[in-house]
Amino acid sequence: MRRGRRLVGCAGLFGLSLLAAGCGGGDAPPSRDPQQASTPTAGESRAPAGQGLAIDFRSEPDPPESGDNALEVAVKRADGSPVTDATVTVTFSMPAMPSMNMPAMRSAATLAHEASGRYRGTGQLSMDGTWNVLVTVTKGPDELGRKSLSVVAK
Repeated sequence: MRRGRRLVGCAGLFGLSLLAAGCGGGDAPPSRDPQQASTPTAGESRAPAGQGLAIDFRSEPDPPESGDNALEVAVKRADGSPVTDATVTVTFSMPAMPSMNMPAMRSAATLAHEASGRYRGTGQLSMDGTWNVLVTVTKGPDELGRKSLSVVAK
């Protein structure tokens, strides 16, 4: 009887270890949404976005601060050629914080094409803190690509 319990206990531990290995204990890297940026460093981020576009976002100052910030977005096709005929919009948003009696905040800026796929403009942040950033690239009614990231305004 005692030996039977030990055998059942060992089989249970073996089963749990197999279950744990199958639930992410392997060496494979986690899957990523191709439209999501890697963690940006100080207001800059680079990652492929939608339909083969590379969308790079920068702010000046870096990191951004409350008030006006110079924004620059570079847009390139998969072959490295610049996208020069698009509309680029940068939208900053911060969710509501009911415990602090603060409503959700949102600010958008449409950037002008300067040269070689570089779009520039000014965006305004109403306060310090973590802001969600959505860069959208459109041409006429069609969305060519988008990129989501976050920045911490100081």
